[in-house]
Formats: sequence, C-alpha cells, structure tokens
Amino acid sequence: MSVSHAQLKAFHAVAVHGSFTRAAERLFLSQPAISDQVRKLEERFGVLLFHRNKRSVRLTDLGERLLGITQRLFVVQAEAQELLQDSQALQTGSLVLAVDAPVHVLPQIARFCERYPGIRVRIETGNTDESLARLFNYQADLALLGRDVSDQRLLTLTLRSDPMVAFVAQTHPWASRSSICLADLDDTPLVLREVGSVTRQTLEEEMSQAGLRIRAAIQVEGREAAREAVVVGIGVGVVSAAEFGSDSRVIALPITDCKRRLTETLVCLREQSSRRVVATFLDIVKEHL
Repeated sequence: MSVSHAQLKAFHAVAVHGSFTRAAERLFLSQPAISDQVRKLEERFGVLLFHRNKRSVRLTDLGERLLGITQRLFVVQAEAQELLQDSQALQTGSLVLAVDAPVHVLPQIARFCERYPGIRVRIETGNTDESLARLFNYQADLALLGRDVSDQRLLTLTLRSDPMVAFVAQTHPWASRSSICLADLDDTPLVLREVGSVTRQTLEEEMSQAGLRIRAAIQVEGREAAREAVVVGIGVGVVSAAEFGSDSRVIALPITDCKRRLTETLVCLREQSSRRVVATFLDIVKEHL
C-alpha cells in the first residue's frame, strides 16, 4: 500500500504549523483541500494522526512519530531541489535564521542579501532555547545562540564573546558611577529576562557562586522590554556589552569581578550543512570573523 506524497505533505504542514488553516496558507491550497488530504491518509491506513477540536489540533503519539519521518523526508527533498538548482547560482530560494539577538548577525545578512538578492531571508527572534528548538524542528536553517553548545548533531561557529554589563536609568543613584561589582547587585531590585534567557542564567550562576542573593523586581520578555523597565526606574538591568547599544536614557556599568562572558554561536544541523544556501551563508560569516 503506497503512501501519497501529497497526503504526507499536507500532514507535515499541519503538524509543523499546528493548524489546518496555516498549513493551507503555506501550501497555497484551500483549507478543505488540506483537511481532505489528511483525512484520506488517516482513512487509508485506519489511523488517527491528530486530536482535533474547534480551536486546535494536536498530534497523536503516532502523529509525532510520523512527523519525525516527514521532517527527514522533506529535508532530503529540499536538498534534491537545491542540487538541481545549483546552476541558478542561488537566484531563488529562502534562508530562515532563528536568532536570540539579530544585531550580531545583521552585517552578515546584509552582505548575503547584496550578493544573492533572489534569496528570501527571514529572521525569527526568540531566546536561545526557542531558537535551538526551531532549528531541531526544521523551522530554521541556522540559529544564533547566546551560549556555546556541545551537540554532535550541530555544526558550530563562534562569532564573538563579550562581558556582561549592568545598566541603570539616568536618574538611578548609580548613574554617576563608572563600574560596580557583583556584591552591589546583592538583594538589589533587578529587571530579569524570561526563564530560558542565557543572560539571566549566567547572572544567576555568577551570583550563586559568589553567595549573593538575586531579587527580581520584575520579569520581562525580550531586551527591549528590559530596557524600558530600567528606564522607568523599576530596577537594574544586565545585558551583554555587545547588545547595550546607544541609548541616552541609560548608563552602562561594567561588573568588575564578573568572570563569565556571553558568547554568540551560529549553528546549523550537520545534516544540512552541505545545503548550498546554508554553506554559502556560513562562508560569508567566516570571511569577516
């Protein structure tokens, strides 16, 4: 009993995007057409691949296992298509990057876009854990992570390593200081990033090793939200020195005894490292390291 490629493609799109409607949009088909393909696949083999209700769809255990197979299947399909399109010199195609901090990779993206204007580049932002998840779920071609990783499935390239700095509002009592030490942060109201943020994890580890207390004034999601919370005086923020940027409303304060540094690591799946669009982007990055 052969498996229909169209039915597998419809199943894969729904599984990856979590919705029949979004799957239809990505495949440029109608929602009823996608539903029909998935229904026929289930009926043909007498199985259930999704738990459905009015608001969402959720993979069954069998559906999860099938998704693992279709992910590999469509990676191979993409590789075959790129091989056949090599003569076009990357005139068409797409490149998706999942990044924790776009600023670290924007210059390389600019050079790539200048050389290959026909490639559609998309940036998906999130913390390091979210970016890595997108890569392993085949939702991104490359990921930029805020820490070193050790995983045989990944090809890694370290872009930079920078110290952490604290930052305060212009009206903060520390605004006239040139630096602080970790002890200054002991039981001080802090603006903390979300759980999963490498900056937060690194600060917590440094404070714990020094026997110091962390007091969260507020937890926010994303660097911009952290900056705005500091500006209005909620607490002291901590960020990589490379990501502090230029903002006259806040003052950066080096943490003199903070040993840990924050790295930015570009990674891709080894199984995809030979794809031309991925290999080409990595070559551009290496040119300017």
